[in-house]
Amino acid sequence: MKTTPLADYIIERLPEIWQRTGEHIFLAGVSTTIAVIIGIPLGILAFYRPGLRVPLMGIVSIFQTIPSLAMLVIFLALFQKIGVIPAILTLILYALLPIVRNTLTALQGIAPEIIEAARGIGMTEWQKMRLIRIPLGVPIIMAGIRTASVAGVGIATLAAFIGAGGLGEFINRGLALSNTRLIFLGAIPAALLALFVDFVLGFIEKVCDPKRNRHWSPRFHFAMKLSIVLIPLLFLISFFIMPSLLPSQTAGFSEKNKVQDKNIIRIASKNFTEQLILAEMMAQMIEKRTHLAVDRKFNLGGTIICHQALKRGEIDLYAEYTGTGLMAILKLPVMNNPNEVYQLVSEEYLNRFNLIWLKPFGFNNTYPLTVRKQDAKKKQWKKISDLTPMSSKLVAGFSGEFQERPDGYPGFQEVYGFKFGKVHDLDPGLIYEALAKGAVDVIDGYLTDGRIPAYNLISLKDDKKFFPPYYAAPVVRKETLSNYPELREALAPLSSLIDNSTMRVLNYEVNGNRREVSELVKEFLKNKKIFE
Repeated sequence: MKTTPLADYIIERLPEIWQRTGEHIFLAGVSTTIAVIIGIPLGILAFYRPGLRVPLMGIVSIFQTIPSLAMLVIFLALFQKIGVIPAILTLILYALLPIVRNTLTALQGIAPEIIEAARGIGMTEWQKMRLIRIPLGVPIIMAGIRTASVAGVGIATLAAFIGAGGLGEFINRGLALSNTRLIFLGAIPAALLALFVDFVLGFIEKVCDPKRNRHWSPRFHFAMKLSIVLIPLLFLISFFIMPSLLPSQTAGFSEKNKVQDKNIIRIASKNFTEQLILAEMMAQMIEKRTHLAVDRKFNLGGTIICHQALKRGEIDLYAEYTGTGLMAILKLPVMNNPNEVYQLVSEEYLNRFNLIWLKPFGFNNTYPLTVRKQDAKKKQWKKISDLTPMSSKLVAGFSGEFQERPDGYPGFQEVYGFKFGKVHDLDPGLIYEALAKGAVDVIDGYLTDGRIPAYNLISLKDDKKFFPPYYAAPVVRKETLSNYPELREALAPLSSLIDNSTMRVLNYEVNGNRREVSELVKEFLKNKKIFE
């Protein structure tokens, strides 16, 4: 039977879809189960202690007001670990409110005459709770668990941002690559999983409702009640089993990860196309030229997340840019000489962090301000300072990182002396399309991005030399390089291998022609005679 290209695409990725779905279920299931174990007792406590009710409900409500992505980053900073621990803690806190609230509501909703009748026959408070309040309140409590579980499935997609895996990996990767198919590979299974969880828990909610299930047999009742007990138990068991089954997605989970896994090099990337290409290139070089295995932790996030993970030993290697190291990490003043910048960041990284810069790949991916070519021609924009007279009337679209870094918008405003009328925070994967479609007038493009010519855009000259050189190079832990000195030789052929135009072509092959990164890199290295 003949299949469509889309069907072939899905079939090809089925193993990874199943893997990511398993990770997703693990994250959502374990966190919700723990939230139930914590939330129901808190709801009971709030019922019996009216004085604690308002502050307790206030605390669990506050967690819901904090954006989930912000919560992930907070726990990432607190625990100094990427992976499942910050993700699960975030999901637990988000699940608490509906569980605690519904438990309290269920206990408060029992008719007073029923409680009076129980008191009249001599029931203790524990007996009233066990035999009356909980059984009658279970449907409402289950409704809260149902709400928390469905929400947890949705929020778990953000866990990929900090390397915790799940279906969000596809969404994160799709945004970075501007690949709609990848986004759908994550979004559709996540939506189906949420619907399935809602259906199953809705059915259990009906089973637990004494008003609805009187016609069912005692044996069926027993089977359903047993399943209600076993399902959380299975999730708790999986909490200890899954890390061993999914080693690449459980960084920071177990004691084993406090030390580097033997003969495994963990390579990370930031969350945009060029980083994925460079990371995959380093991975394939190591796999082909050494005995070492590679654990790919791609789309880990921005500069700070990758840098901190490298310092803590959660990853071994990633590609960084000299200008980014100079200003965003080292907080040093701008310098324009490429050799001097490389020498300085190399020395400072080694002295401060025990990190080693290897030889650069060869290209300079600086930040040019980018506009539509027709606008530049019409308004005679050739350099950035040409925007000054009309800057207040222009709408800019900048990545979040560019808006906060010292070598980004804050310092840029000061040097060029203007401020845009409005600035939108845009994902790096969507920023070029937004400019091309007229949603914004200017963006912080990358000089090596193939979408600049593809979308008929043009980069303006940095005439005041604000931006330092951004030569990309592998940055590796000193400890890793000491343990595996062959890494230096394995990555050596990448030195000066890629110029600006070559990097631009590679980026466009992924973003524009939808090439798979791994296939593109393999073909590129083969054409360069590095691989036979």
